[in-house]
Amino acid sequence: MNLSEILEIYNGVFIFYTLFVVAVYLGLAILSRVAYRVFKSANIYTDYSYISKSEYAPRVSVIAPAYNESVTIIENVKSLMALKYSHLEIIVVNDGSKDDTMERLIRAFDLKLSEQKPLGKLGAKRIKGVYTSKKFSLRKLIVIDKENGGKADALNAGINYSRSGLVACIDVDCILQPDSLLKMVKPFVLSNKTIAVGGVVRVLNDSIVDSGNIVKVRQSRNFWVRFQILEYVRAFLLGRMAWSKINGLILISGAFGVFRRDVLIACGGYDTNTVGEDMELIVRMRRYMHEKKLPYKVKYIPEPLCWTEVPPDLNTLKKQRSRWTRGTIETLLKHKDVFFKRKYGIMGMISFPFWLLFEWLAPLLEFTGIISLILLSIFGLIDWNHTLLMLGFVYTFAVFFSALTLIAEETSYFNYTNRNDIFRILTVVLLEPIIFHPLIVYYAILGNIEMIRGKKSWGEMKRTGFNSAAVGPKVELIPSE
Repeated sequence: MNLSEILEIYNGVFIFYTLFVVAVYLGLAILSRVAYRVFKSANIYTDYSYISKSEYAPRVSVIAPAYNESVTIIENVKSLMALKYSHLEIIVVNDGSKDDTMERLIRAFDLKLSEQKPLGKLGAKRIKGVYTSKKFSLRKLIVIDKENGGKADALNAGINYSRSGLVACIDVDCILQPDSLLKMVKPFVLSNKTIAVGGVVRVLNDSIVDSGNIVKVRQSRNFWVRFQILEYVRAFLLGRMAWSKINGLILISGAFGVFRRDVLIACGGYDTNTVGEDMELIVRMRRYMHEKKLPYKVKYIPEPLCWTEVPPDLNTLKKQRSRWTRGTIETLLKHKDVFFKRKYGIMGMISFPFWLLFEWLAPLLEFTGIISLILLSIFGLIDWNHTLLMLGFVYTFAVFFSALTLIAEETSYFNYTNRNDIFRILTVVLLEPIIFHPLIVYYAILGNIEMIRGKKSWGEMKRTGFNSAAVGPKVELIPSE
């Protein structure tokens, strides 16, 4: 085979892969839009306060692991206590913090040692003490002090001590919308087949937060954060909505998800030996239901219910994305026997192949394509007219796709009311394919290398904290008499 034949094969593969990717993402976008319209029409007249007031509403335990959260822990807990839901218990798990997180909690909420015993038997590190507070009657608050074992270990400890039929697992440094639980619980109320529900996660960097409440959503001044805002909107609005529509969702963000406690425990809780515990759990729950031949649903709420801080610098972003890649690979390999097995339904026949091709292998294919392009150009074996035409097509599609996503987001939720904010994010749309996306591909390659080397650690995540304001609604704790 001569070089010209190699070039022809390369061009053919490149064209086929490009058109295939475009077709798949267009299909997901169309399906997501249809599903969103169905969701809005079905919920436009919903009175969520009815769920809150009903004595038949399911009880929910909110579990929030905390590790070295001293600076914000009090406000974070106050925001959880202000959630609009009646049958609620809040379980904060201090996962062996090295700062004064536990001391601050004890002082702020007048915590006392309790004799409360666990109901579950999920594996977790040693519990040093369980604390409750009788000073505040607004919410039932439980604080578990334990040895450090990581987020998954802390969540398992919280699940053991929960006493509700539903469990909401969150990151303690996230800000939840006051009505978020009402919306997340509704799918469980409508169908006993629902085993897990996820919601939209939005970026809160540089927005104004006061006493755990979002006062004003603002576009970040940080260049890298803006890229992530676009990325999050695209992933949550046009990705997960489509997968939920066909009941093929295999990932619920670890920042905020609600689960049936009985299925969680039957599946063995969170896996403490993976850095992708959120994805791995959903796959294991779905496998369990298939193998028991039980009908089930994993649902998604396409509304901004949870706000979080994303990495503000490239070093932190690199650690996060390489870890995400490792978590994806671990889950796909651990459950490799799911691939193309009809007994696992949509998950086995569609979801797993998609994640293999577009989440794991896509960065590797892109990287290989870039290297091949460079080598072919060095040897003068590239048809630049043809290649530039294809690259222009890919760039145009990426910009068009992202712009449509932003338009759909803003016409639905109006998060950014300042014209300058909208202009800033639109400029990011033009730059993302040539600046941010190549970085994400590079970090995915690093994740593959770290996986081969056997790296297991999470890596420290740098956080700058939310902007505070002197105005805005306050969270009041009601002392019991």
